Amino acid sequence: MKKLGLKLSAVLLATSFALAGCTGGKTANTTEKKDGGKIKVYASFYPMYDFAKKIGGDKVEVTNLVPAGTEPHDWEPSAKDLAKISESDILVYSGAGMESWIDKVDQATKGSKLVKVEASKGIDLIKSEHHHDHEDAKEKDHEDAHEEHDHGEYDPHVWLAPQNAKIQMKNIKDALVKADPNNKDYYEKNFETYSKKIDDLDSKFSTSLKNTKSKNIVVSHEAFGYLCKAYGIKQIGIEGLSPDSEPDAARMAEVTKFAKENKVKYIFFEELVSPKVAETIAKEIGAKTAVLNPLEGLSEDQLKAGEDYLSIMESNLKVLLEALNA
Repeated sequence: MKKLGLKLSAVLLATSFALAGCTGGKTANTTEKKDGGKIKVYASFYPMYDFAKKIGGDKVEVTNLVPAGTEPHDWEPSAKDLAKISESDILVYSGAGMESWIDKVDQATKGSKLVKVEASKGIDLIKSEHHHDHEDAKEKDHEDAHEEHDHGEYDPHVWLAPQNAKIQMKNIKDALVKADPNNKDYYEKNFETYSKKIDDLDSKFSTSLKNTKSKNIVVSHEAFGYLCKAYGIKQIGIEGLSPDSEPDAARMAEVTKFAKENKVKYIFFEELVSPKVAETIAKEIGAKTAVLNPLEGLSEDQLKAGEDYLSIMESNLKVLLEALNA
């Protein structure tokens, strides 16, 4: 019996070592990573990347899926991208129709522990005036409909109103706290810091734009609906919600007429898309052109210079004031 007891003890001891080896000595569902315990986050495009880095700080490893200088409306994840996303902890995406590819992620990550964060959740969305035009496009074949880059029923560019950006940061913060509760205070503190900076930015926009000479802007990419709604400005878009859509002659004439009648002095375009159409209208009415950045992506040079959401929005305010007071 004594020998049997010793053998049984040896078996139990060996089994416990084997189990410890399988689990690495950690409990199940831990978020600790091999790379210093950082939470691995993938972000759908630049603003989500920037917000996740600001809130996550040195506790997270954030990867921007869309390469610098790339227009996110045109981007689709590759099989390699989907595999990387499925192996991460958190995917931060804006939502509201911005990421037309999110269904592919749902399919590719079934059964994984990936936490998907729709950052626009809780934001009061603006209905798209172009939705019905895109519904007609859906009747075409799949390839043509894809080319339309239909965002659906709502304008997806929510982050361009600072208070919406704060909601997105909060949603990201909540996801990080859920994934990494041990660092809750750290994430909460970072959110409080940037929440105040967003409030200051919002106050600066509100005060500065309150009494401008004009309240009308003409933009190549109709991305500024939320910003305009927040500060009492009216945008006229040349190319709709997708920056790569081509305006027809009737639309060009309509925008040109509006710009002339309202004495518009600047036609805005963005860096990631050709300024050709904006330049055509500006030449027609004797106006200038300028960049109004929708913050869908920054260039390599901007990233190297340390630009971010806050600095680009400050630049946007400066150029808006110049245009609206010209």
